[in-house]
Amino acid sequence: MNQPARTLDVQSFIDGERFSPCQWLILVLCFLVVAADGYDTAAIGFIAPSLVHDWGIARSALGPVMSAALAGLGVGALAAGPCADRLGRKTVLVLSVACFGVWSLVSAHAQTIGELTAYRVLTGLGLGAAMPNAVTLMSEYAPARVRGIVVNAMFCGFSCGLAAGGVASAWLIPHFGWPSVLSAGGIGPIVLAVFLVAFLPESAQFLAVRPGRHARIARILARIAPGRSFDDVAFAAARPHADPSVGRSALALVLSSGYRARTVLLWAAYFMGLLIYYLLTNWMPTLFRDAGFDAGHGALMTSLFPLGGVVGNLCAGWLMDRFNANRTIVCAYLLAGALVLVVGRTLGHAAWLGTLIFLCGTVVTSAVTSMSAYAASLYPTQGRATGVAWMLGVGRIGGVAGAFVGALLMGLGWHVGDVFSLLALPALVAALALHAVVKCRPAQGAQEEGAAGVTVPLH
Repeated sequence: MNQPARTLDVQSFIDGERFSPCQWLILVLCFLVVAADGYDTAAIGFIAPSLVHDWGIARSALGPVMSAALAGLGVGALAAGPCADRLGRKTVLVLSVACFGVWSLVSAHAQTIGELTAYRVLTGLGLGAAMPNAVTLMSEYAPARVRGIVVNAMFCGFSCGLAAGGVASAWLIPHFGWPSVLSAGGIGPIVLAVFLVAFLPESAQFLAVRPGRHARIARILARIAPGRSFDDVAFAAARPHADPSVGRSALALVLSSGYRARTVLLWAAYFMGLLIYYLLTNWMPTLFRDAGFDAGHGALMTSLFPLGGVVGNLCAGWLMDRFNANRTIVCAYLLAGALVLVVGRTLGHAAWLGTLIFLCGTVVTSAVTSMSAYAASLYPTQGRATGVAWMLGVGRIGGVAGAFVGALLMGLGWHVGDVFSLLALPALVAALALHAVVKCRPAQGAQEEGAAGVTVPLH
């Protein structure tokens, strides 16, 4: 048998090709995964008033149910990364989507708060595992020149899922009751999982670091560049040079001496980002009530936050691709800190408040969302899914903390405007942590990789 005449770096090949119909299909499928994730994550909030009415329970009794999915999200994200780096991005993504689809469907038949809480934890496991794998897979198929905007466009699916959940709930609950919202959130992902099995390719980079996958990689790359022949090439994905601290597992790589500092800094920044995001979203209705808005106008004002997020995601992605990703996110966090400081002082000015909420949604959402694409650029193929997943998992703790910190401070008599103003502090911490990431060098001799093996400037 003839030996391959040359070695082809998979990511370099993808970077040199146009964004093909195959990659558009991957983007659409990952967008739908994120949209389904957004719908199911928010579903419990949409049905909460109906649960209180139908089951005759106090609102405080919903506390465990509301936090159950977040707990599952954290555990699912932490487990998904190592599994994906061992079993494959597609495999874990399909199982994750099927998992949260099945358990959302089962949740529709819950008869007690205890049952619903348990089912939401299990739903959260799938939700938490799906997101980091969608990020990693999309990052590895996006050419470097458009990676930021492609990954952020995929994340717009989350806001679309939230909006779809609100529209669906408004129609389904009066006609079929609250279980129908959870049933819809289960059937959709199960159907989507079937499409993922049929049409979503495994990561070519993941396959390239495993022996005996030449034919499979060639078929995938032929979909990206029809007419190209790969019979005479050996496929490769860039690996970091040997680091004595790195063990066999992906987690050992992420926490090794070459990557430990950047990992901890990413965790700190994302923790602070989600603390801001969840405190804002959980307490925004209270902000509008204090500002004198009725329920209808308050809901309209609240919708400005995710709308701003969609705009912010696309703008941040464009800026990351054309300028410096780190500086783009640092600036977003600094702007977020300035805006939340001002929001807390504009309760009596409706026009200003609406504008500021939209702008807050733009910078807060874009900062948090963009960190996934940025994190993917800081780890090699063998540990990329784990690096992204663990950042997302640790960040969920910040989300839980945001909900509780707001309640604690307001219980101590803080005005909601003062609570919002205080968020300038975690925004500053996040910006400083991200700024410090560029000072972290990989292990001696290790290669600094992009989201899928291309060089990323450290400055």
